[in-house]
Order: sequence, then structure tokens, then C-alpha cells
Amino acid sequence: MRLWPTGRLLSTAARLVEYAWNEKIGDIGLTHAGVIALDVLAASGHMTQAALAQIVRVQAQTIGKTLTGLEAHGFVRRQRSESDRRSQVVSITDAGISAREKARHLERSVLASAAVDTDTLRAELQTIVLVLSTPADETERTRPN
Repeated sequence: MRLWPTGRLLSTAARLVEYAWNEKIGDIGLTHAGVIALDVLAASGHMTQAALAQIVRVQAQTIGKTLTGLEAHGFVRRQRSESDRRSQVVSITDAGISAREKARHLERSVLASAAVDTDTLRAELQTIVLVLSTPADETERTRPN
């Protein structure tokens, strides 16, 4: 592994963390995609299914499958929009808030088992995401100190 490029180390670590986390959150009826949807709903409040798909950067069909699973466990509620009957408005339930909190605790337990400083790791990963997702001419202005 010492000879692996950094990108390979990062992608392998990400897959292994996601696999370990998915094993744990599966027991409470969640998937990685489901937690992301719950995170967005908890932070932003109710929204249309299409808006949620756009925010999490997936196709409408993909978010639909995710929401079907979340709804089956009582974590979200979908209702027809009053202003556009073709749209579904999604909201997080109290059970969804509780499941999201459990998922966050399980995520911390996975990373704690790796004996890494999770705060430093998160800060470094946020920097990578910010820098690599920002157009080159804006990178210098938005890079954290």
C-alpha cells in the first residue's frame, strides 16, 4: 500500500468506510443514500422530490427508490403538492430524525475503530471536495485557510 497513489488510497478507504457503515445502518433500515436524503431534509425542511434529487445530484428515479425505502420504514412522508399535483413533497418524520441521529452515531463508531482524528480527517476531506469542485479561477478565493 505504501506505493499506492493517494487517489487509490482515498477511494479504497472511502469504499471500506461506506461498506462498514452500510452494514451497521442497514440494521436500522437505512442506506448511505437514505442518510444523505435525511440529512438534506433535516437541514432544509420539506421539498419536492425533484428538488431533493437535484440537491443530492441523482436522477429522479434513483431518489424515488431511496424515498420508497425511507417511506416504508416511516422515516419520510410524501404528499402531493397542493400547487402542482404532479409533484410530491417530501418531509422527514420524527422517526427519520431519530434514525438519522443513530446513523451519525454509527458513522462515528466506524471511524473511531480506525483510530483516526475524525475532526482533522473531515476538515481535510472538505478542503479536497471544495477545491476540486470549484472552477480553477475561483479556487484561490474560496480555499479555506
